[in-house]
Amino acid sequence: MQCSRPYPLGATTDSQGCNFSIYAPDAEDIKLALFEKSGEFKTYPLDSEYAGIKFTHIAGITVGQRYGYIIEVKNKAHFISDPYAKAIDKPLHYQVPFSSDKSFQLAKCVVVDDAFDWQGVTPPNRPRDEMVLFETHVKGLTKLNPSVSPSHQGCYLGLISSDMLAFYKQQNINTLQLLPIAACMHEPHLLKMNKVNYWGYNPYLFMVPDPRYAEKDAVLELKTAIRELHRNGIEVILDVVYNHTAEGGADGPVFNLKALDKHYYIKQGEHFANYTGCGNTVDVTYQPALNLVMDTLRYWVSEYQIDGFRFDLAATLGRQGEHFSPDAGFFKAVGQDPILKQVKLIAEPWDIGPNGYQVGNFPLGWNECNDRLRDITRSFWRGDHGYLKEFATRIMGSRDLYSAANWPYKLTVNYITYHDGFCMQDLVSYKHKHNEANGEQNRDGHGDNRSDNYGVEGHSENPLIVEKREKQKRNFMASLLFAFGIPHILTADVLSHTQKGNNNAYCQDNEISWLNWQLSDNKLRFRAWLAELVKARQEYMLPFIRAFSGKQRNHNRIYWRRIDGSFMEHDDWNQLSSVALHLGIGEAGNELFYCINQTNAPARFTLPETADNWIMICNTDSHDLHQSIDHKQVLIAPTSMAIFFTQGAKTHP
Repeated sequence: MQCSRPYPLGATTDSQGCNFSIYAPDAEDIKLALFEKSGEFKTYPLDSEYAGIKFTHIAGITVGQRYGYIIEVKNKAHFISDPYAKAIDKPLHYQVPFSSDKSFQLAKCVVVDDAFDWQGVTPPNRPRDEMVLFETHVKGLTKLNPSVSPSHQGCYLGLISSDMLAFYKQQNINTLQLLPIAACMHEPHLLKMNKVNYWGYNPYLFMVPDPRYAEKDAVLELKTAIRELHRNGIEVILDVVYNHTAEGGADGPVFNLKALDKHYYIKQGEHFANYTGCGNTVDVTYQPALNLVMDTLRYWVSEYQIDGFRFDLAATLGRQGEHFSPDAGFFKAVGQDPILKQVKLIAEPWDIGPNGYQVGNFPLGWNECNDRLRDITRSFWRGDHGYLKEFATRIMGSRDLYSAANWPYKLTVNYITYHDGFCMQDLVSYKHKHNEANGEQNRDGHGDNRSDNYGVEGHSENPLIVEKREKQKRNFMASLLFAFGIPHILTADVLSHTQKGNNNAYCQDNEISWLNWQLSDNKLRFRAWLAELVKARQEYMLPFIRAFSGKQRNHNRIYWRRIDGSFMEHDDWNQLSSVALHLGIGEAGNELFYCINQTNAPARFTLPETADNWIMICNTDSHDLHQSIDHKQVLIAPTSMAIFFTQGAKTHP
């Protein structure tokens, strides 16, 4: 006879049946429920207990068994899910208001077999400074792509269709950062409006791949997608949410953690702390909560071969009450974990709680999303005055926040656009947000977008406006890809997708968010230009990032110059709007020369005399670069930048 055991938590099969184990110190009356396909179920007592863990072994149970747990809420039987479940049998949904009776209509947990044939494919294990992150929504990427099989459109398997694999190769995409794929429950206010949480930032279970994106079997199909992406040299970063759960605040539904242990969430007296804006805050200083987070992270890496994580509102994970600490237990737990310390760790370094803005304060080994580069670059290219000095700081890797001594392990993650906020096409097409479709009278979404429409709000056929918008998109991308850091690009921006001015499309599971693959000539040109620029970043910029990182960082050359080639002086930073950046590796190594013209007039830049063979690797203006006969000067168009490269230097200036 097989004995039951407390670990591992969850449902674990063996040759004789299945062990069920759940941490439930506050659920005295909890029972295991095994469900038939018809919905009929039978309950079993959890007849063993150890340190708050209740467990039992049931003979004859095999992979595919549906299960859950039953407790009593206000003297009524109530279904709850297993926090350690690895799969559920259908997408999540319910009719508001939630109740104990309706709890039994929720998706049931499913016993799974972790075995999978990886066919000898191993993760690329790419150096982090080589990453160019392309943020992607599993459904939105392929839902409207006519080249993807209809059964795979919007699904995990759609990510690896032959057309998509060709697209990644063509665009030089080496890393996909997937918006949350852990099973997501939709907030009550969205369900009332017959909407869903499209982005997925409302976790119901932490290690269940959402069946919304599966044809049949989410576990098998997601592993297959990751294997084939790895086979093609593409890493997968998961956007994960551990700062809150879908149970919300005091008036939110009971799905599992609330009933199992009242200490899972931070409390302020009798109230749930709301450092996330979502009603509750997971308390990772509490050992069982920390265990849950760590166990699920480790599971994604060990069983799905995930290459890294982007942590939503990551400041919450470093909280000890109202205070953030880079020495918090969560960071130490990750840092000592033999599996997790080897993967990429990216923080969104803030939350909405007290002292919530923690840019620059995460431990070594964590890369942080840098909203400073986003805001400054947007303002600078819009033509706002007074941003030249800080734009220069951001281009150079925000070393006021991230010392180059710690690169690449503290190298900034630079971005202009993210899933929240304007996509790039809308950044240059709208002065104001247009979120009416969200049902909140356009009150939601960020108000400070630092955007412009260049004459017409929204779509325009005016060729002058279109040309200006296309140039600004190129300015943004060149500033991003040739700044020191890890670039983050919206995959939507590769296709010049528009959300029609919606800068908070979290609930838009429709054509607002689904990428439009019907590309105009302008969109095709931009896509091709961007592919070449990403390639140029890897060929030309990456060696500079490496040379300027760590111990060798002080052996290089950095010169800021006026357009005539003379060196910038202190007052110039407050007076000039055109500037040149001259970089060199070592004493006489390769050089880059950036010509940055923020003004509305052409600017003639003098090329450095250190070389005669400068080649242009980027020009954000759509026209040919005007160059003097002796190749010593170049005319840079208004509001544009050009970047030049030379191999080796002639003399030290």
